[in-house]
Amino acid sequence: MTDKLKILFLCTGNSCRSQMAEGWARALKGDVLEPFSAGIEKHGLNPCAVRVMAEAGVDISGQQSKTVAELGEMNFDFVITVCGHAHEHCPLFPGKAKVIHVGFDDPPQLAKTARTEEEALAHYRRVRDEIRAFIATLPGALTAPADGEAVRQKVRAGYGQIATGGGSCCGSGSTCCGAAPAAAERLAQHIGYSAEELAALPAGANMGLSCGNPTALAALQPGEVVLDLGAGGGFDVFIAGRQVGATGRAIGVDMTAEMVSKARRNTALYRQRSGLDNVEFRLGEIEHLPVADASVDVIISNCVINLSPDKPQVWREMARVLKPGGRVAVSDLALLRPLPPAVAGLVEALVGCVAGAVLVAETERMARAAGFTHLVLTPKSDYVQGLTDWNDPLYRQIMDHLPPGTQPADYITSLEVQAIKP
Repeated sequence: MTDKLKILFLCTGNSCRSQMAEGWARALKGDVLEPFSAGIEKHGLNPCAVRVMAEAGVDISGQQSKTVAELGEMNFDFVITVCGHAHEHCPLFPGKAKVIHVGFDDPPQLAKTARTEEEALAHYRRVRDEIRAFIATLPGALTAPADGEAVRQKVRAGYGQIATGGGSCCGSGSTCCGAAPAAAERLAQHIGYSAEELAALPAGANMGLSCGNPTALAALQPGEVVLDLGAGGGFDVFIAGRQVGATGRAIGVDMTAEMVSKARRNTALYRQRSGLDNVEFRLGEIEHLPVADASVDVIISNCVINLSPDKPQVWREMARVLKPGGRVAVSDLALLRPLPPAVAGLVEALVGCVAGAVLVAETERMARAAGFTHLVLTPKSDYVQGLTDWNDPLYRQIMDHLPPGTQPADYITSLEVQAIKP
């Protein structure tokens, strides 16, 4: 008989979500899993969590809230963070365990606005059931090939090459895969950036990776905190920084270390030219943002969400980090109809922001499921048509794999998405 897998569930205070995960793991998978839970603090067991778990037939009242330090030198096969704060603040386990990030809503936070006890408990029950559904997939979901991670690795490798100038995903001169300066500037002006905005940028910040102008769409105001998902070399962050001014802040998140390094190098020139010290860049995945809850006024993103293998999680993370009343202004690629399999399978198209795109209606569904309201989705066909007319290398390859009589703009569109967090 094989040994049980040792699983550590992490949540900052180790009082609710991680405790429920440990309880479900013992109840459902105790024959194959040895579960533990911990945090960087210990807040004791949450009585509402204990209550709703008991309703489901699982007694967690004997479990103990504890810190990671109390576990000593124990080794784990997997560490699963179940809240955003755990991903930001809890210890790393380099070389000791595979870390997996699974974000669940925070029931105590949600319950603060509840008008009745029953309404408050409903939040706990929903998260309890979501955690149960996740635990039911274990250990298969842990040991099976990680298709999502394989996608991230391909994208990370492609954009790492773009950042360092070591080549592009689909050949020299391509726009969506990174472009020469002249082509990048032509594309940026085509999608609405002004000559003045482009001239003020640090050299190399504009790499031709845009499919829209989210900073204009967002109508940023002085003093706002704006977050850019997939910031690359800092293109939109540096533009946003000037718009929010000295009392505001622009934060860029990117999962590619080479891109973050490039953006941080560009920051010195931005400060020199603008006189502002209001931008920063963080390394992280947009599915697990290294950003605190309800801390951001505006989220922008430019041709990035389509690259994610877990787009619903991206929308949930956007809802988590936005303040109530905060807004989303995203430019992305979307599909008007499904891509032919030959196009969807191109690695070049994946890194070039095409193969991972989903239907416009699916984008709307994911945003609404994450709780966003006042959605406005505006297809912008001129972007794709422009790249096709310019004989862009990526779109040449796509044309070669399309059915006769069709063109990329029949399938692909740039999409502006605006939304509000209630």
